[in-house]
Amino acid sequence: QVQFAESGGGLVQPGGTLRLSCQASGSIFGSYAGAWYRQGPGDQRDLIATISTSGSTNYADSIVQGRFTISRDNAKNTVYLRMDRLKPEDTGVYLCNTFPPRDTLWGQGTQVTVSS
Repeated sequence: QVQFAESGGGLVQPGGTLRLSCQASGSIFGSYAGAWYRQGPGDQRDLIATISTSGSTNYADSIVQGRFTISRDNAKNTVYLRMDRLKPEDTGVYLCNTFPPRDTLWGQGTQVTVSS
């Protein structure tokens, strides 16, 4: 069973930068698109960004607004999310998964808090 380990979250001031990492225990990202999701106060998870096996990217423009960059390193089975110009409304738990997501593979995520 593949597992995802998200890291890189923390407390950052508005306007700051974070780089999140998602390492898979297997080479799943070599076969499936990877994605980052954000979970807010409820259980809803919003799609933030996706990256295909060939490296094509898509973003939830209403949320990202040109501030985030998703990338991947297949050799490391890792997908990254660089977040620039962070805003308080970006606060939440960030999780990675495939796209579409596999319900059995959700991990714990990494908490991002944007506050002064």
